[in-house]
Amino acid sequence: MKKIKVQSTSGTYEILFGRRAAAQSAKAVAGLGRQGSIFLVSSPRVWKYLGARLDKIFKGVHRATLLFDDREAAKNLSTVERTCRQMVRAGADRRALLVAIGGGVVGDVAGFVAASYARGVQLVHIPTTLVAQVDSAIGGKTGVNLPEGKNLVGAFYPAKLVVADPELLRTLPQREYRSGIYEIIKYGAIGDARLFRFLEQNLEKILRRDPAALDFVIERSILQKARVVSRDERESGLREILNFGHTFAHALESVTRYRKYLHGEAVGWGMIAASKLAVSSGIFPAKDSGRLISLISGVGRLPPWPDASPVRLIAAMQADKKTRAGRLRFVLPEKIGKVRCGAEADPQILSDILRECASAGPRK
Repeated sequence: MKKIKVQSTSGTYEILFGRRAAAQSAKAVAGLGRQGSIFLVSSPRVWKYLGARLDKIFKGVHRATLLFDDREAAKNLSTVERTCRQMVRAGADRRALLVAIGGGVVGDVAGFVAASYARGVQLVHIPTTLVAQVDSAIGGKTGVNLPEGKNLVGAFYPAKLVVADPELLRTLPQREYRSGIYEIIKYGAIGDARLFRFLEQNLEKILRRDPAALDFVIERSILQKARVVSRDERESGLREILNFGHTFAHALESVTRYRKYLHGEAVGWGMIAASKLAVSSGIFPAKDSGRLISLISGVGRLPPWPDASPVRLIAAMQADKKTRAGRLRFVLPEKIGKVRCGAEADPQILSDILRECASAGPRK
């Protein structure tokens, strides 16, 4: 088991990475020091597959298990309120510790609850999806969606510990597993050309969940996320590179009311659109764009582009957190392994790119 350190304004915390790391999670939580009651927070879907295992690991240690719907459409303030009220009824006080067990939605909601309940209680993440292990469980971003946009209400609230165990991915449905691969591709595109080449050469192994190949790309992604958020916790500079593809992705999720795409799938489309925009803007070689789009396509067929006009999609982008004074800002690639932050786009070129993506496949 490897220990990867992350620096935050509230102190250094560790990511425990390795197969069977989850079996050590109760011991690791105990090592955090004195705390109050432990509450496991998850979803019915995750608990169906992993509940017995986690109950055994935390037997005699946790006070209650709180479950909520982990669909993206349920990642909202109503779910936060219901979870907080469950905690009150379960007897949680300000010394409580939440252990979030699940994917990105569970982590985002539980993280926001932890940041808000009793003005802040301790938080531990045990991510059970590929997206969460390489991305959302690391870095302290928490938040929920509004009808007007994704993750518009939230807080920066780093966990005290993250336990990333690839063994927990064995029961992950293939579509959700592929969704995580798009996020790993993102890490290669923004800052790790070696990882990108490894993905190109070993994609079939990764799709088969080959342990050695999978462990390599997860660890490589975790290391990059840890490095970036340690240097820029609150997205004032370097951390913006992690938003590659996300301005488009969040708009796609918003206009489809969070019911059509898994987050990684939307990011896959977002990276394609950003790549095309970068080529049209003259900052990204067409050859590199072809490599990126080919790798994304090799993961599997993405859900079709939505039946939404460029005007509607651009309006959704305007609600994105990264917009400044009404001006859209994109993270665009310059070459494989390097991106440019804060790029603006010619409105006509942007509209043309959105139409090009819409015509790339059937729409529903």
